[in-house]
Amino acid sequence: MTSPPVLVIAGPTATGKTAAAIALAEHFGGELVGADSVQVYRGFDIGSAKLTAAELGTVRHHLIDVIDPDEEIDAAAYAALADRAIEGIRERGRLPIVVGGTGLWIRALLRGLVEVPPVDPDLRKRLEANAHAEGTEALHTRLAAIDPLTAEAVHPNDLVRIVRALEVYEQTGVPLGELREEHALGEPRYQAMFVVLDLDRERHTAVVTARVQAMLDAGWVDEVRALRQRWGDEVRPLGSVGYREVLAHIRDGVPLEKTQRLIRKSTRTYARRQRTWFKGEPGVSWLSESAHLVEQGGRERIARKLGL
Repeated sequence: MTSPPVLVIAGPTATGKTAAAIALAEHFGGELVGADSVQVYRGFDIGSAKLTAAELGTVRHHLIDVIDPDEEIDAAAYAALADRAIEGIRERGRLPIVVGGTGLWIRALLRGLVEVPPVDPDLRKRLEANAHAEGTEALHTRLAAIDPLTAEAVHPNDLVRIVRALEVYEQTGVPLGELREEHALGEPRYQAMFVVLDLDRERHTAVVTARVQAMLDAGWVDEVRALRQRWGDEVRPLGSVGYREVLAHIRDGVPLEKTQRLIRKSTRTYARRQRTWFKGEPGVSWLSESAHLVEQGGRERIARKLGL
């Protein structure tokens, strides 16, 4: 092992990850390291379920609000930032608790990234031209035929990741999903206890419904309106789950009631892709109740696993 132990709490959106992480940080004397590809952006607060300082209490939370919406961040850059955060946490004698639902980022942190060929500018230009002519969803359909593992984990409108997966296949003849599965069995970078929280589908649907309503009540539409005014429509995080639907409500006049339905649907779809991803990760422990993790038995299991 190249690093001291870390606790990882991951899972689909809206399954109680952050609340469990805070409770465990308070118990073990830990600090949180975010693994959320929207919470890293400044200003994307309500729709990403970003907690306030008051809600976090005395627990420190790293890797939220670290870049502006017009800046880029990928899994490699995230892992480098997380490495530095974890090093600082350990120097303070505290437990790093990685929490979030962005599976590729967590994999990059725990196991590094799969080696793939560098970008071929001509190939990328051709694929992007195909997307412009045929539509992004048509490219996603093509990807599903050759690389179903990646296609299941990538939203049909995520042009960047779809194009990259198609590039890798054309360059190597091997689906990116297979390369990643093989890579996941390699030597880990950290000694980690990797827990995935989930809820049964009926309960999760109820939680998502209530959460979307609460976010809208908290001013989500005004938040997106302000983000659009400052950054325009094209910044990447405005294409994330929920934000793209609220943007369509503001820009295209989609009725709010329909917007709510679309957000709930896209959230459930995203959660399904997250489940698929985490099922492919080695050494994962699944829990259907976050309470089982933070109660005494769960805390004792964490202590034994990580040698605390």
